[in-house]
Amino acid sequence: MWLGPRRQGPRSTASLQIVMGHEGVPPIVRTRTATGTAYCMTVALWDKVRGGGAPQKGDGPAMDVDLKAVRTHFRTFITDRRGVEAYVEPATSVTATTVVLVAADGEWTRRAVGSRDRAFALSRDLGVPVYDVNLTGYPARMREWTSRQRRAESDD
Repeated sequence: MWLGPRRQGPRSTASLQIVMGHEGVPPIVRTRTATGTAYCMTVALWDKVRGGGAPQKGDGPAMDVDLKAVRTHFRTFITDRRGVEAYVEPATSVTATTVVLVAADGEWTRRAVGSRDRAFALSRDLGVPVYDVNLTGYPARMREWTSRQRRAESDD
């Protein structure tokens, strides 16, 4: 939808268009000038510039986390396996802070938890040893289990 002239002057006329996004894609703001130049910026970025806007669902450091579902999944994993340890992975520009649970045989599962403090608190509440993966690295048994799974899939 075009919102009409935004600025008029002797050299150019600019107008503003908001193109509505669909699920998972934010809306885009486009400006057009008399010279035909178009500039695009997501509305979410405008929200950040203005200091507003709610965190978007989806991947990323600000993603919404269903902590109840994460806790349920982790409890099931812990009760069905022995020797489980937790490894906290830091947030990146595209993922939130995550916890990886690794069993004694190397089987593992990963879930986003939102923050480092929440990751350590959740792991302690579940009664498993917890480590910072930046300090300890991943256990060798985790890589070995993943390799065994890939070999088994390729043999099928």
